[in-house]
Amino acid sequence: MGEAASAKHDVFQAIADPTRRELLQLLGGRELPLKDISGRFPMSRTAVSKHLRILAEAGLVQERKVGRETRYRLEADPLLELKRWLEYYERFWENKLSLLKHYVETDPDAEPAGLRPVPPPSTGSTNESPGH
Repeated sequence: MGEAASAKHDVFQAIADPTRRELLQLLGGRELPLKDISGRFPMSRTAVSKHLRILAEAGLVQERKVGRETRYRLEADPLLELKRWLEYYERFWENKLSLLKHYVETDPDAEPAGLRPVPPPSTGSTNESPGH
């Protein structure tokens, strides 16, 4: 697809829909005709075709004519954009997990750097004495 077509939908918009994510998984590693693809979804062939068009406009699916049928296959390269975006945020998770691991493996009375303790829930009245 050309640049004009790929500009219509970006990768993030294209994968936002669970049906389109399922289509990408289905097409991973193989080329399938529209009739085979649409038979696996509880919707019309036209609806499946619209989902495939959005994926194609984002560059995630390639289509080619073979006789009278259109065949589709995954084009994974545009997913690298998504991978790079996720990798940026992954470092925040890794940092928090490292802090949690350190906290769990150290003295339970020590307060770890970077993690704030959660205050105990309020009991309501501050005038009550223990045991009453």
